[in-house]
Amino acid sequence: MARITSFLLLSLLCFLPLCLCHKGYGGKLFPGFYARSCPQAEEIVRSVVAKAVARETRMAASLLRLHFHDCFVQGCDGSLLLDSSGGIVSEKSSNPNSKSARGFEVVDQIKAQLEKECPGIVSCADVLTLAARDSTVISGGPSWVVPLGRRDSRSASLSGSNNNIPAPNNTFQTILSRFNRQGLDVTDLVALSGSHTIGFSRCTSFRQRLYNQNGDGRPDMTLEQSFAANLRQRCPRSGGDQILSKLDMVSAARFDNSYFRNLVQNMGLLNSDQVLFSSNDQSRELVKKYAEDQGEFFRQFAQSMIKMGNISPLTGSSGEIRKNCRKINS
Repeated sequence: MARITSFLLLSLLCFLPLCLCHKGYGGKLFPGFYARSCPQAEEIVRSVVAKAVARETRMAASLLRLHFHDCFVQGCDGSLLLDSSGGIVSEKSSNPNSKSARGFEVVDQIKAQLEKECPGIVSCADVLTLAARDSTVISGGPSWVVPLGRRDSRSASLSGSNNNIPAPNNTFQTILSRFNRQGLDVTDLVALSGSHTIGFSRCTSFRQRLYNQNGDGRPDMTLEQSFAANLRQRCPRSGGDQILSKLDMVSAARFDNSYFRNLVQNMGLLNSDQVLFSSNDQSRELVKKYAEDQGEFFRQFAQSMIKMGNISPLTGSSGEIRKNCRKINS
């Protein structure tokens, strides 16, 4: 009997670390979640993302943006990836996503390979989180250990997408309020906005700064004049909504801190970028700090990405693991 008791105690002690691991990161997510069930998961994601970015550099920013827009609506649950069907109205048709959210076919490729390797194991929500990290690293930015274990939503929220995601022309206070609503503070806001060091934006997203910032027919006076003149050559007063301009005119394909140096010079493309420097003392000091110290920006960006990735994830028996990221399991 004593030998049986000792065996049971030993077995319990061996199992205990696994239990504790599942309770890491706020009792929800932990690194290495797929270490046994799908050990190749992270490598599969990394490989597909690397090939996609090699084909089109812009894809890194697009995949990173998908993760942001997913987490700000219902939490990081893959709801953004759902197409409209049955009772689901897709978030892809919302104002922040329509005609601009992209990279869905890359997510499809990642998911297809994961389903071949380990069917029904890796969630679409975790795919978005890993793809965002890998896109950052491939572009020259920081890396971080990604807590995993998210499950996928069986619903989407068009209204949540329209109301929760900050818009390019929002005031500083509106943007901060939308970040605060997700449990993110001003430091997270400034650091995560640094993702605009890569990628492009459409003319329709910044036109008002060039021609009618306050509804008085005058341009935004915080814009550096030669920068504004250059933008007006690319973005006409009317038409050309889909014309693209670099979010960071210095190094749009490289993840670095030049975005913040641009803000200090009043060369932020979007109103939502420039207000970080022009509208609030605390955010202005953070912009200056990151402009001067790329290492500090990288450190905080990684930390804030982990924090954002932990917004209301579905875990345990909640939600599901979708076989196809575009639709719920039948």
